[in-house]
Amino acid sequence: MTSWNLEDDKLAILAKGARSRVQAKSGAALRDETGRTYASAEVSVGSLDVSAVEMVVAQAVASGSTGVESVVISQTVESGIADSDLDLVRAFSGAGVTLYVIDEAGKPVDSRST
Repeated sequence: MTSWNLEDDKLAILAKGARSRVQAKSGAALRDETGRTYASAEVSVGSLDVSAVEMVVAQAVASGSTGVESVVISQTVESGIADSDLDLVRAFSGAGVTLYVIDEAGKPVDSRST
């Protein structure tokens, strides 16, 4: 697993909070190139299904961000990192960004890099 740092602990808290606030199956938090953070849960309304990673990337883009340092995903059932989420972060920020999945204690259990 790549290097988890203290700033990722903050993302873990934000991702878990976003998920639990609306009782979603997943939540994600992102730190951009300037250190700003974004957090969101997945959204499913009618025919609209947006992953938590898609939501936080959209928030970052809408706020003027131009890159990603790290993404942390909190899931009620560990299902890993979706290829589509990894591809989205790679398209937005290029190579070298790590996406982590955390357990209920907030510790990383899986990671993939763009």
